[in-house]
Amino acid sequence: MHVDAAVVARLEVRYGVPREGRFEFAFADPEWRLLRASQRGWRTHDVTLFIRKGDRWVGIRKPSYPPGLFRAPSGGVEPGESFEAGAAREALEETGLEIRLERYVFRALARFTHAPDAPVEWSSHVFAAEWVSGDLEPRDADEIAEAAWLTREEIAASVPLLRAAPSGGLRYRAALTDAVLALIP
Repeated sequence: MHVDAAVVARLEVRYGVPREGRFEFAFADPEWRLLRASQRGWRTHDVTLFIRKGDRWVGIRKPSYPPGLFRAPSGGVEPGESFEAGAAREALEETGLEIRLERYVFRALARFTHAPDAPVEWSSHVFAAEWVSGDLEPRDADEIAEAAWLTREEIAASVPLLRAAPSGGLRYRAALTDAVLALIP
């Protein structure tokens, strides 16, 4: 794993020691295949970004999500890429924005299951980030259907929709969002 203990220790020195939580979610067939494809043989993590500009936060909607269902942008750090460069690249691809990482808010240690397969151990490194420049316009239109500036209340309103989804991945995103909203002002 290239986002290893040494990378995490450096992030903690620079951005603070995050709160930590453990989660387990069962995945259905289609999302399990998507998760396994996203791993590309090495990936067991994501960086999730709560990007703020003033009193608004960025939410993204994937093409498979119903209208009005938003979550924080996220993606993987590629092998050979610094964590900060990976976070910046993912922010640009999913939102069109340049960002600055501010605080390492939360680390989720998750276990994703799908019988009869072996579970996948996953970590999400959740950061509060600040908008630096750019217009909200996703560059990866195949992956992101829409991005919007949302109030804290609008983000919180997506949590029950995420939690009610028939997707373990979306229920995981609901749990992450709940945890992070409790930790950031």
